[in-house]
Amino acid sequence: MVAMSLDAGVNFIDTADMYTGGESEIMLGKALKDKGHDVVIATKCGFRSGDAITACGLSYRNILSAVEASLKRLNTDYIDLYLLHIRDPLTPLEETALALDDILKKGWVRYVGFCNYPTWKAQRLLDIQKKNGFAKSVTAQMYYSLLGRDLDHEFASFLEANGVGLMVWSPLARGFLTGKYTRENPAPEGSRRSKFDFPPVDREKGHEVVAKLKDLSEKMGATIPQIAISWVLSKPFVSSVIIGANNIGQLEDNLGAADLNLEQEDIRMLDDFTETPPPYPAWMQAMGWDEKIKNAL
Repeated sequence: MVAMSLDAGVNFIDTADMYTGGESEIMLGKALKDKGHDVVIATKCGFRSGDAITACGLSYRNILSAVEASLKRLNTDYIDLYLLHIRDPLTPLEETALALDDILKKGWVRYVGFCNYPTWKAQRLLDIQKKNGFAKSVTAQMYYSLLGRDLDHEFASFLEANGVGLMVWSPLARGFLTGKYTRENPAPEGSRRSKFDFPPVDREKGHEVVAKLKDLSEKMGATIPQIAISWVLSKPFVSSVIIGANNIGQLEDNLGAADLNLEQEDIRMLDDFTETPPPYPAWMQAMGWDEKIKNAL
């Protein structure tokens, strides 16, 4: 699957130290062999990666320890992109930011970023990095899909304002947007959501969205997953999507989304159909426009 991805032009592979107890990094290192420097490799730390009480979080100690361990498992001398996997409620952001800057100075990593951060905390991390002359976080990795559009209301503006790129994880809502989950069979045997129902989705709304995607798939001659991924790629604040294919067939199908261009009419239809009501204070922001000034502009 790695070889097929490289042959198809994929040049970015994402993993983490906690995936299958580090085995994901080991297998990726073996699969890439001498091609590791031809692609961008990203890995992450923050979740528990071992039995020791210190083997988690974003302390200075754990970040440096985690990077060294990932370098060995990946069998590489540097990591292209190193990400904070989840916020650490116990470690000051100043300490985490210092650790990120130091692993860059050591040459262990090339770029740094974060995942799953609330907007305020992501902005605070960037502000700390700027204030102290530390290297800036250049990338966010966040969940976004037709069934999870929370980023629309505030995070997208944060990305644009700070020049931060966005990599989307689970653009298919952990397989729900493949069409395999139905009202009659809500947890197909062997499926991901049958083991871990995550991320949360409104299942009834999800079935309605899948029905819309099915109509589009018949019209366009594309698959439901390809349309769902292509919709994510159409968003101007999205840099790339991370696909998590389990087998060759899924990989071949998902790769096809890169060459699929949705009509603007279809994008607008999906936008309107899956739009979520903005939370406060997002729904009040439009009131900041003075009507007389707006008309004059």
